[in-house]
Amino acid sequence: MGAISPTGLLLWLWAAFCLIMIVVAIQDQRHNPTIAWWEPLLWEGSSCVAATLWLLLQRRHKQHFAPYLDQPLQWFGRHLIWLPLLIVTFIGFIYGVRHAVYALLGGVYTHEPWLFVIGYESLKLVLFAGLWLGIIFGFDSFEQWQAQRRHLLELQKSLAEAQLSQLKAQLRPHFFFNALNTISALMHVDVERADRMLARLGDLLRISLQINDREMTTLREEMRTLELFAQIMQERFADRVGLGWNIDPGLLEAQVPMLLLQPLLENAFKHGVERSVGTVSIQVAARREEDRIVLEIRNTGSALPAEHREGVGLRNCRERLKVIYGNEATLQLMTDADAVLAKVTLPERRA
Repeated sequence: MGAISPTGLLLWLWAAFCLIMIVVAIQDQRHNPTIAWWEPLLWEGSSCVAATLWLLLQRRHKQHFAPYLDQPLQWFGRHLIWLPLLIVTFIGFIYGVRHAVYALLGGVYTHEPWLFVIGYESLKLVLFAGLWLGIIFGFDSFEQWQAQRRHLLELQKSLAEAQLSQLKAQLRPHFFFNALNTISALMHVDVERADRMLARLGDLLRISLQINDREMTTLREEMRTLELFAQIMQERFADRVGLGWNIDPGLLEAQVPMLLLQPLLENAFKHGVERSVGTVSIQVAARREEDRIVLEIRNTGSALPAEHREGVGLRNCRERLKVIYGNEATLQLMTDADAVLAKVTLPERRA
């Protein structure tokens, strides 16, 4: 069952108010032998019916007043110009009903002189109208704030989705362009190895197309994609790189952004393996720290320059984490002893 709307809550509050007014009126006249039990019910009931009709009319046309909710004086002023009509119709309705009911029952409804009645009922209406207009203003302002908040969240979601689509559109061509460059370089050296790389690139492309419409994937799928990319790169640098995997099995079903780690592993090959004449070690790790996931790619053979500038892949990773997680996720690139460490920390989420 969904939460009650501000308008629904207002109507329930009004119904409770009317009920209390009727109960109090009956209780006040309970021990008066000259007044029948139904008379206070008629008096307060007719007043509540007349006031309810005006309340429903205001609710029906509340959108006409909504543009002035941020200007309270105008909002109240546009309601109060109807006060003379409210007074006339209210007094005419309730006293007409009372006289009619008494006449049908063979009695006569007696009340104070009309001049007193008009003055008394007008004063009472001004007080009650002011009270309830204040309450209505509060409810309508809150409802408008909720609507504006929902609209803002929808706009933020649409903007985030558009931004993610743009980032992914930049990332995938960049990724496959670099992979094809690797195959192109190898074609002149070892056709058989280049053929194996093409087959693995096809598998990688197939995975990418299967999850093309999803921003998130499981760590298991992400690691499979990362292994395919690593196999492609190892074909080129078979004697110059050693890879190690240290993945917590309990995290394999955790949700992570798709193709998040591939640019980081690509950087490890580009800046570590390509620029080194010796054997480079690359370690990929995933572990849990309390309720967070820590993903690390560490490579020897390189060090961060004093004035490091982020490339397209790293910048995409950082921006995607910002869009998806806000301030809950971090990406750090640091020198770790004789190696460079890329460390991603993000909240643990399950499918």
